Amino acid sequence: MGAPNVVRGGSHSGNVNAVDLARKGLLDVLSSDYVPSSLLHAAFLLTEQAGFSVPDAVATVTANPARFARLPDGGEIAASKRADFCRVRTTGGIPTVVAVWREGRRVV
Repeated sequence: MGAPNVVRGGSHSGNVNAVDLARKGLLDVLSSDYVPSSLLHAAFLLTEQAGFSVPDAVATVTANPARFARLPDGGEIAASKRADFCRVRTTGGIPTVVAVWREGRRVV
C-alpha cells in the first residue's frame, strides 16, 4: 500500500484505506513514489491507528520491502547487513530524522 494513504487517512483516488487493511493483518509493505517522507510518518501512524508494535510498523518500510524486493543486505540492523539506519525524534506527533548512518558510518 502507499504510505501517503496512511498519512492522509485514505486513498486520494477512492481505493481501500491502508489502515483498515493493517488492522485486519493484511498490510506487509508501505511504499511511496511521490511523497517519500510519508514512509517514516506512516510507520509511526501504524502504531497509533492500527495497533502495530514499533518494530512491526518500521518493518513495513524497511525489512519487508527489502525482503520482497530481494535485497538481502538491507532492511534491518543485523550481522552481514549494510547497517543503514536513521535516528528519529517525534515533535508534535511528526517524526523527523535527526541523524543518518550508511554502511555503519554516520553521514548526517
